[in-house]
Amino acid sequence: MKRLCPECGEEYTGRADKKYCSAACRAAYHNRQNAEELAFQRNVNNILRHNRNVLAELNPDGKANVRKERLIDRGFKFRYFTNQYVTRNNTLYHFCYDYGYRVDADDSEWVFLIKRQEYVE
Repeated sequence: MKRLCPECGEEYTGRADKKYCSAACRAAYHNRQNAEELAFQRNVNNILRHNRNVLAELNPDGKANVRKERLIDRGFKFRYFTNQYVTRNNTLYHFCYDYGYRVDADDSEWVFLIKRQEYVE
């Protein structure tokens, strides 16, 4: 029985349950189907990596106070982070992988940067 490949449109023969003319066409079809979702994930991961690199650049010694403006100037996006950590005294830190930051409610112009310690999970 001859059928048409949904990827390239070529005729092919084979098993009754075969849907594509080749493994390459099958992979290309599924890659295209998943492209939108994968592009979204890739974009978010790129933002997270960029945020982490900005934090690492501005915090070479493990702790630093920097103006929020410096982060924004480097393209830091505050809405993207990998996890949050709340200390015993209810201080909230946002982390991008192993680098974190805290924006003080009292003085939102300054951001306190830290590097994750082994005991912080």
